[in-house]
Amino acid sequence: MTAWDQVLQLLGSPLMQRAIVAAILVGAAAPVVGTFLVQRRMALLGDGIGHVALTGVALGWLVGSWAGLVPQDALALPGAVIAAVVGSIVIELVRERGRTSGDLALALMFYGGIAGGVLLIKLAGGTNANLISYLFGSISTVSTADLWWTVALAVLVLAVGVGLRTALFAVSHDEEFARASGLPVRLLSMLVATIAALTVTIAMRVVGLLLVSALMIVPVAIAQLFARSFGRTMTLASVIGVVVSVAGLVLTYWQDIPPGATIVVLAILVYAVAATLQPILRRPAAPQDPHPDMVDDVLLVDDVDDASGSVRRPSPTT
Repeated sequence: MTAWDQVLQLLGSPLMQRAIVAAILVGAAAPVVGTFLVQRRMALLGDGIGHVALTGVALGWLVGSWAGLVPQDALALPGAVIAAVVGSIVIELVRERGRTSGDLALALMFYGGIAGGVLLIKLAGGTNANLISYLFGSISTVSTADLWWTVALAVLVLAVGVGLRTALFAVSHDEEFARASGLPVRLLSMLVATIAALTVTIAMRVVGLLLVSALMIVPVAIAQLFARSFGRTMTLASVIGVVVSVAGLVLTYWQDIPPGATIVVLAILVYAVAATLQPILRRPAAPQDPHPDMVDDVLLVDDVDDASGSVRRPSPTT
């Protein structure tokens, strides 16, 4: 079988078709939100929301078990969405207070999310093994219903993140300036936290709740090495997210390796290569005379002839 036949076989598989669409959407949406989180110095917010979302997953299992739904995890994704949104808003309120106990409160919430997920999944008649696919990603389990959820939430995240980019950047960059400008700072801050929560839930099938923060942050870190504006950083990070997500997924089609870990490791390798090449690709430009048509009024040592002591005036450029 030729390489082209293998590609056609990959694209012809319904499982891989759903997986590729999910990977593209998650790869595009996660860095958009990550750009705001990096600007707010809250790079680990996605990790914390992921812990809380696990309780929502298990709660969805429990409700599905009580309702006799088939499959039993039919409400896992909606449960994760609700828990993640509520958790992100609580996290934002704690951050807004800025008290010393804030870190402790967040830590209790994160660990409580993991413990709550393990406890509720047991009450639902499941085991800890049922949570593995949500913790580390299992793109092979993406159903048609999961894909529609992913499409809807990813479109919403991209619409808010790109459409309100200017206002969200102002709040993320300097809250005091945004407040003085008349922007609804609290509402916009809650909006950033909410779209971060939605991003965590749509990415849990691709990279898992424990690794989603890496897909949100690492592409942004790569883009910041080369881009010099917020908009370009967001665009480049989104492109990088799509490339590494699809590339990691394709690798797992031919190799029996976990897709979530492969995508994250690939993104980190790209960052390592980019950080190594960045000093070479972005050499500092030679200083230029801002007024080449005017004679310099400041003499340098090299402008004086050592033998005669006379001054060598630079000839005006044409």
